[in-house]
Amino acid sequence: MKKIILLTTLSIALLACSTKESDASLEQLISDKNVAALQTKKATLQAELAKIEDALAVLDVKKIEALVAIQTLKDTVFNHYLEVQGSVDTKENIVVQPEFSGTLTALYVKAGQRVTKGQILGKIDDAGMGQQLANIENQYALAKTTFERQKNLWDKKIGSEIQFLQAQAQMISAQKSVAQMKAQVAKTVVRAPFSGTIDEVFVERGEVVAPNPQGLMRIVNLSNMYVSTTVPETYIGKLKPGTEVAVFLTSLGKTYKGKVRQVANYINPNNRSFGIEVSVPNPDNLLRPNQVAKLKIIDYTNNNAIVVPTNVVQEDGQLQKFVFIATNVNGTSGIAKKVVVKVGKSSNNFTEILSGLSANDIIVTEGVNSIADGMKLNF
Repeated sequence: MKKIILLTTLSIALLACSTKESDASLEQLISDKNVAALQTKKATLQAELAKIEDALAVLDVKKIEALVAIQTLKDTVFNHYLEVQGSVDTKENIVVQPEFSGTLTALYVKAGQRVTKGQILGKIDDAGMGQQLANIENQYALAKTTFERQKNLWDKKIGSEIQFLQAQAQMISAQKSVAQMKAQVAKTVVRAPFSGTIDEVFVERGEVVAPNPQGLMRIVNLSNMYVSTTVPETYIGKLKPGTEVAVFLTSLGKTYKGKVRQVANYINPNNRSFGIEVSVPNPDNLLRPNQVAKLKIIDYTNNNAIVVPTNVVQEDGQLQKFVFIATNVNGTSGIAKKVVVKVGKSSNNFTEILSGLSANDIIVTEGVNSIADGMKLNF
């Protein structure tokens, strides 16, 4: 603005300094419609104005030029993320309960020990059920022998059918008694329900145990971890099993690549959201149940997007979004040009440009607040 005012003032001064003869001559040229002479005078005045402009460029360079940073735009892949917070969990995290009440006669594991599914963790006193089982097994063996002999006789048409059927019933009854007693005795043996790690043991050998909230020990499998969270119902249809998710563990400072493995079919009427589960690999066994996780779920992708740093997008008095680009680039200088743009989604401090810019445009990325349309740029 100062430059324009100064140019105008100097131009007026030049004209004012002209002699009355010159004014008369100019009026005469216009009156005579002397085009050639008028063009000559115009060229003279333009040459003088150019000298003035060059002088100003030297004397006031700091006010008419700006030092900026630039960037050439290219097509790129733009992803928008839904960011939510979740909690790490595993379905294989339980407190082992005794199925039988009695004295814990043996304890074979300790905290931190790896166990496999079905491995014996401890034994409870069977209160004489082992001896009862032995007696029932003897009765079953006798009943089985009696039945086999009656069957051989019956096959030869010796004896009565009723004797054969009675022997068969006695054998079957004894067999069921053995199975029932074995099932009861088996409850005195504590086994691992799945492979995992003994996280903590709550009892000691010799204690009287029974089913209770504390249980015997906690066993955790850290190889099947997932993050559970809820998302707004507006994302129904956008999330499905297999959708990739970036899972950031704040306590570890690490990001894991997970995938949605389950999407709930129920909308919570209280907050209009639904639950999802995201499976997370745990190769280093650093994940633990109840850790806090931040999830970034891709909900929009543009494979050929033009994006700019969000901070370069400005808004004018007409509420139009605009950016500055560098035009007439020559080496390390150019001219600033204001370009009105239509913006899309923003993510990770970048904004998608839907219209107004194209690939190979050169945008101003630093110093945007100190420039104006038409200003000379240095970079």
